[in-house]
Amino acid sequence: MNSINRRSVLLAGLGAAGTGLLTACADGISGSPSLLSPPGSSVARTERKRGSTGRVHHVRLTAAARTLDLGGGTLARSWAFGSRPAGKEIRVSVGDTLAAKLSNRLPGGATTSLHWHGIALRSDMDGVPPVTQSPVRPGSDFTYRFIADTPGTYFFHPHVGVQLDRALCAPLIVEDPSEPLSYDDEWVVVLDDWLDGVTGTPDQAFAELSHGMGGMATSGAGSGRTAASPSSSSGASPGHGMAMQFTLMDARSDRLGGDGGDVKYPYHLVNGRVPDAPHVYTGRPGSRIRLRIINAGGDTAYRVALGDHRMTITHTDGFPVEHRQVDALLIGMGERYDVLVTLGDGVFPLVAHAEGKGASGLALVRAGSGRAPRATVRPRELDGRIVTAAQLRAADDVRLEARKADRVHRVELTGRMGTYEWSINRRRFDMARPTANPLLVEEGERVRLDFVNPTGMWHPMHLHGHTYQLGSGGPRKDTTIVLPKRKVSVVFDADNPGQWMLHCHNAYHGEAGMMALVAYQA
Repeated sequence: MNSINRRSVLLAGLGAAGTGLLTACADGISGSPSLLSPPGSSVARTERKRGSTGRVHHVRLTAAARTLDLGGGTLARSWAFGSRPAGKEIRVSVGDTLAAKLSNRLPGGATTSLHWHGIALRSDMDGVPPVTQSPVRPGSDFTYRFIADTPGTYFFHPHVGVQLDRALCAPLIVEDPSEPLSYDDEWVVVLDDWLDGVTGTPDQAFAELSHGMGGMATSGAGSGRTAASPSSSSGASPGHGMAMQFTLMDARSDRLGGDGGDVKYPYHLVNGRVPDAPHVYTGRPGSRIRLRIINAGGDTAYRVALGDHRMTITHTDGFPVEHRQVDALLIGMGERYDVLVTLGDGVFPLVAHAEGKGASGLALVRAGSGRAPRATVRPRELDGRIVTAAQLRAADDVRLEARKADRVHRVELTGRMGTYEWSINRRRFDMARPTANPLLVEEGERVRLDFVNPTGMWHPMHLHGHTYQLGSGGPRKDTTIVLPKRKVSVVFDADNPGQWMLHCHNAYHGEAGMMALVAYQA
């Protein structure tokens, strides 16, 4: 049932070449500039500069096919590290070394990897085949070993095909021994859109999307999308009578600039549970709780609110911001927000509304007596004061010093739904030639990226190995939403040599080609 896409087949072949492939790629193609190698001396030198406690945390993660209980009698056959869809979190302290052994026991010859999302780690541990490592082949192991030197809320997931949209992910929390925030407890909240093992697989969804939507009858509502008429022929392509099993035709959100997303999900999960059987956090009235909210979804932005409470945003993507009190926040795929709440007395819904998709995920906070709300509850806070990253400012101690950019790259987000072709600067990322068209930087430079989005879709743009700052004083981030017909400028300091991916964190847009390589020149 689990199909293997073209990328997995290619990566399996590349894996046979071993580390020699990486060295060849690092040299670029004929006539191109020489690039720093991910396992090179500059990378090792930078790693030695990271402050280390000397402590090593050993973790084993076995990727395998498993049957997962989503609650309420709903079972899903997926790929996971354990018995639950929201994987067990890993916690380390600043300066600790994480040694995570990945064992690939996936079926069907599938290769895999692990990307440590948001962590400024050494390039050869970033988990991106074929750029920073060979893929981990079936029956093989690979140990990721790096120093986690920045506190914050992170997570990890595969970087092969659309495996992100399975259950192969979990939180990574890097604790600060000198934590300045005062609170009584923490609650890690993982949001996820779910179809795997219920209506099909992510590979099947991507195959359907890849046919594009040209030539189909219009769906109305001014969405610019089209709809196929139902047909019993599941092998037909869109526009030729194919029933659209996975493609969402009418997702609309003004907050996302129009189109809400591409994929039809039967469930939206909070900590791996469906709304009819929600995860429950138990606390005390009056206690102050830190929520670490992670959007691990593949195609869905969530509007998040806690009924009868206001939230104070303290961090985004691991970095502190000037505190901002809100009713709700909008979080795109790959983004993380930390918020503080003081619990009332009663039972309250934490709702993750799938923006533009007419569905929600649900968890409960039980801090007193009372009846649980219905699974369809919609707290008024969802329509209150809603904040996105663009409205936040970096805290003083993490704001970048004002400095003229040494290098500017225009990053045009190009593509269209009609043929489902997504790219950067009109070039789809080529797995066979990953260093063919790099965005070049040099160590020590201040770099500005101008994200320009002429498409009708929103794109959460993620940079590996660094955090950038939105504008001159906005928050420090590694993932930010770029709305349709908008431009977002970000700046970062080139202080982590190697080769790094820049891509849309919509799993399907990225796999279709909306990726580029940010590479340090040798």
